[in-house]
Amino acid sequence: MTFAYLGALLFSLTGMVLLDRRFRLSFWRRPIVSALSMASAVIFLFIWDLAGVANGIFFRGESSWMTGVLVAPEVPLEELFFLTLLSYVTLNTFGASQLWLSKRSAR
Repeated sequence: MTFAYLGALLFSLTGMVLLDRRFRLSFWRRPIVSALSMASAVIFLFIWDLAGVANGIFFRGESSWMTGVLVAPEVPLEELFFLTLLSYVTLNTFGASQLWLSKRSAR
């Protein structure tokens, strides 16, 4: 059991938080809206994963890079952190595009 993949996900999430804080992209601009958006996206994607597992579409591959901890049948712990990272990247990308467009239109 290693924590390499989980560590990489946490490192990436830390980078997203630092970018968000530096440029006020999502949580540092609108924390409640961002939290609701992130939570709803993670919940939706987790339910999507569970449906895929139930239908035999998704399955957990064996890897020495993962912890081996499961949060649901065939759903590793790292999946929750991946879904959070995916949602945070999307929020920050949207916030960055809004920031860029507002600065561009101000010129």
